[in-house]
Amino acid sequence: MTLQVTRATFDEVMVPNYAPSAIIPVRGEGSRVWDKEGKEYIDFAGGIAVTALGHSHPTLVNVMREQAGQLWHLANVMTNEPALRLAKKLTDKTFADRVFFANSGAEANEAAFKLARRYAFDHFYPEKHEIIAFNKSFHGRTLFTVSVGGQAKYKEGFEPTPGGIKHCDYNDIEQLKAIISDKTCAVVIEPIQGEGGVIPADKEFAKQVRELCDQYNALLVFDEVQSGVGRTGTLYAYEQLGVKPDVLTTAKALGNGFPVGAMLATEETAKSLAFGTHGSTYGGNPMACSIAEAVIDIVDTPEVLSGIQERHDIFVAGLKAINEKLNVFKDIRGMGLLIGAEVVDSLAGKAGTFVTAAAAEDLFVLVAGPNVLRLAPSLIIPKEDIAEGLSRLEKAIEKAIANA
Repeated sequence: MTLQVTRATFDEVMVPNYAPSAIIPVRGEGSRVWDKEGKEYIDFAGGIAVTALGHSHPTLVNVMREQAGQLWHLANVMTNEPALRLAKKLTDKTFADRVFFANSGAEANEAAFKLARRYAFDHFYPEKHEIIAFNKSFHGRTLFTVSVGGQAKYKEGFEPTPGGIKHCDYNDIEQLKAIISDKTCAVVIEPIQGEGGVIPADKEFAKQVRELCDQYNALLVFDEVQSGVGRTGTLYAYEQLGVKPDVLTTAKALGNGFPVGAMLATEETAKSLAFGTHGSTYGGNPMACSIAEAVIDIVDTPEVLSGIQERHDIFVAGLKAINEKLNVFKDIRGMGLLIGAEVVDSLAGKAGTFVTAAAAEDLFVLVAGPNVLRLAPSLIIPKEDIAEGLSRLEKAIEKAIANA
C-alpha cells in the first residue's frame, strides 16, 4: 500500500531548508500540472528553468524507458556509450573539445573552478589562484560555489569559506579592471544573471571581459546552468554575445528534470584535469546521458529555437499590457524564455506576494530576489497556455495589490 503524505509530512521528516507550498503536484503534461485534488495549473516556472520541453514529453519518456531496460548505471572505469554520444554532440555544437559529466549545476561549477585553479597551477605558479566573480551571481550551494557566488546570505553561518575569491559589480568593466591581476586564474560570469534579478550581460562588457582574461592569462568561465540548452534562444547564450569562453557549465534543462550536469572545456584547458584529479560516481550516468542527448536533439532545431524568440515577444507584450493597466513593473527584461519583471519601488520586497497570488489563480511563477518576478516556462509552451497564464497572472497581481 502506498504511504499517503501531506504537506504536514514535510515538517515531520524533512530538513527545514525548504518551505514548500501546500500544493502537491502529482502529474504533468506539457505546460500543465495537476495536484492531488485534481486541480490544474499552468506552469510558467519550469521547475526553475529545468523542464525546457515541458512535463512528460513523449520522446523523453520513451528514451528513458528504453534505456531503463538496458543499463541504469556504469562506473567510470567503464566506457559508456550514452555518455560518449552526448559528449560528441555537445562538442560538435559548441566551442568545446572536452566534456566532464556531473549530476547538477553546482557539481559542474565545482569542476570548473577546480579546473581553473589546476590549470593555473600547471601552467604558471601557485600564487595564480584567485577567482573573480560578480555581485548578485549564483553558482550553486557547495561551499566552493557559494563562495564564488556573489550573495553573502548563502555563506552566512558556513564560514570559513574558501579564500582567493573576489567580486565586483556585473556589467561594470572598470571595477573588473581594478581587481584583475596576474594572480587571477579565472573570471566566472553568467551570460544572464538568473537568481541575481534576470540581468543580461552587455555585449561590450562580455567582449572586454574576454580581452582582460587573455591579457592576464586567466580562464573565462561561463556559468550557463540556467541560461543554457536553448533557454535564451540559442543553444547556449554565449553565441549571442560573440564571445567564446574557455570553460562552460550546463545543467538544469540539459536533462529536462532528470539530474545531469556537464562542464565543457577547450582541449588545452581540459588537459589539467588529468587522470585521478577529479571524479563523480554518477556523472555520465547512462540514463541521464541518453535523456540529455534526446533533449539536445529536440531543442537544437530551427523550429524550437526560432519559436523561443516568438514566445518571448508574446510574454513581454503581455507583461507590458498588464503593466499599462496596473503600473506594477519598472522594468521588463531578459533573454528568450528567461524573463524578469522588476516591481516598482512602492512594491519593493513584495515580488513574492505575486507568486502566492498566482498559485491561488492556478499559475506557477518564480521570483529572482525580492523585487523581480521571474518566468522560465517550457521552450515549447503552447501559445494558448501563454495567453491563459498571462490572464491568470493579471488577476493575481490585481488581487495582490488590493490586499497589500
